[in-house]
Amino acid sequence: MSKTVPEQLAARLAAHNQTHLLRWCEELSQDEHRTLIEQIEAVDFGLIERLIAEARYDPTAATETSQARAERADPPCNLVQLPGSPAEQDEWQEPIRLGEELLAAGKLGIILVAGGQGTRLGFEHPKGMYPMGPVSGKSLFQLLAEQALARSRQAGVTIAYYVMTSDATHAETVAFFEEHDFFGLSADDVRFFRQGNMPAVEILTGKLLLADKDWLADSPDGHGGMLAALSGAGLLEDMQRRGVEYLYYHQVDNPTAIVGDPAFLGFHVLRDSKMSTKVVAKRSAEEKMGVVCSLDGQTQIFEYSDMPPEIAAKTDASGHLLHWAGNTAIHMFDRSFLERLVADELSLPFHLAHKKVDTISETGERVRPTEPNAIKYERFIFDALPHARRALVVEADRRREFNPVKNAEGDDSPATAKAAMIALGSDWLRQAGAKFPDGAAVEISPLFAMDADQLRQKVEPGTEFIQSVLLQ
Repeated sequence: MSKTVPEQLAARLAAHNQTHLLRWCEELSQDEHRTLIEQIEAVDFGLIERLIAEARYDPTAATETSQARAERADPPCNLVQLPGSPAEQDEWQEPIRLGEELLAAGKLGIILVAGGQGTRLGFEHPKGMYPMGPVSGKSLFQLLAEQALARSRQAGVTIAYYVMTSDATHAETVAFFEEHDFFGLSADDVRFFRQGNMPAVEILTGKLLLADKDWLADSPDGHGGMLAALSGAGLLEDMQRRGVEYLYYHQVDNPTAIVGDPAFLGFHVLRDSKMSTKVVAKRSAEEKMGVVCSLDGQTQIFEYSDMPPEIAAKTDASGHLLHWAGNTAIHMFDRSFLERLVADELSLPFHLAHKKVDTISETGERVRPTEPNAIKYERFIFDALPHARRALVVEADRRREFNPVKNAEGDDSPATAKAAMIALGSDWLRQAGAKFPDGAAVEISPLFAMDADQLRQKVEPGTEFIQSVLLQ
């Protein structure tokens, strides 16, 4: 049976020199054909052509420009540092009080970025499903959702919970939340939205690549795609209806993030920030971690690959790293700021990367290139920082709230994250005067206590645990 192609789409493909995408149509089933047509119709060919034109630059000049920008960069100037004295700790009380008031007024929503697979961990499911509780084996999703639930109970209001998935993780993520009754959250307050995709473009020709005869070679459009995804799903309007004015943003791979942190929210509002970022001290100049800097009076984030080693290693008069402020991917946004960004579709630039992308040859054979053959495009949410009239940087205690799970072994692995969770729970128990065996695994659910002060109210001094501790 002949496969029909909408006349308007065929004309678009011809105008943009992309008719090769239909080469195998007659071999496809009706369902395969329909899927391919839907994919193609979703492509903004005008945008692709603009991006290709912008990418035709002198690579040497681009490197020099990147180095020059890094050389001008300074440490972040609009900075709240960790309190180091009782007086400085007292200065945090007003932001905490304000943050708690805003939470109780229902002004905060939470955005969880969960589009990634656990492939690097040897886990063939969404990363959020990875078992991370050192005693309970709870998933990353559950550990973080329980924080949101505990914060909601503490504030006495429901907190809207927005979960960004991808094509690769959406169905499994939704099913996982449903299977676990949304981890105690109300299903009406959890909204899933899917980030978009960008097609891979052949480096030499500018043509879109096919991953298979019925499928475009594409990939998620980066965490900066959150803006278009929120807007497309009608969730900015959902936030308006709920009275949500501020959004706490974090990624699923950090089990110790302080979800909905009142202090962070309070500082964000008191300092009239439109977008705020948490930072931690880098372990070393070589650590592969984005760096928050001030450049030309604006707060910006440099990817580690854009910071030349000799500049990353610079120190100040005290011998400390000049570019010390590592990006945690924890942000606070004004909702109105996100709405303003959405109104300008190109306010966040696309970053390109040369990658090896499997494709189908003109004769229908699968090609696995040994060298980069394609350009992939993605947006980064931190590129919104220069658009903020005022952007605040807040230092966080790395040991307390930044223990990401990125690698199967070594630094930033499940082993290091679990060890950090155990160390944190052990510290809280000691402060409460509890006794437990050396080396015991300790896990404290946020539903039991969200910090050391709350734990002291529930655990009597002298309480003895004879084995691993799980308080939930």
